[in-house]
Amino acid sequence: MQQRNTDALSAIFLGGLIAGTIDIGAASLITGRNPAFIMQAIAGGLLGKASFGGGIATVILGAALQELMGVLIAAIYVVALKSLPGLLRRWISSGLVYGVIVFFVMNYVVVPLSALKAAPHFTPVKFAANMAAMLLFGLIVAFFARRLVSEPRAQNEAATPA
Repeated sequence: MQQRNTDALSAIFLGGLIAGTIDIGAASLITGRNPAFIMQAIAGGLLGKASFGGGIATVILGAALQELMGVLIAAIYVVALKSLPGLLRRWISSGLVYGVIVFFVMNYVVVPLSALKAAPHFTPVKFAANMAAMLLFGLIVAFFARRLVSEPRAQNEAATPA
């Protein structure tokens, strides 16, 4: 049981941190802004527009918030695995669906309720690029959850005589 909890925590942290980091790069590519600006925009969720004048402190805050959100999003997925074990068998499709859910929650709930109070406004190309980034985010989270959370079950099945 303890091994399974350790594997779940590994899936949460690896999936969340890797997906969160890649997401900063994707946002930078999509917007054409440097990663420091992206992280200040993330910090703007708490601080509002003042985050853009905060220098390195708000860059660090934004990076920490991004990674925390990545871990939280991964944790939600891993917890869902306990209720919906079919997610493990179909990790690619469930990861893609989860990415779509994350896209809509972040853009139409979290960001509008943040201190920036930004309403989503996408061109079709920006919508597709942002959705693709969230699909990748969902796949990364699902990959680590499948790989690490399912290992004990596979090991137990291998140890059980047929």
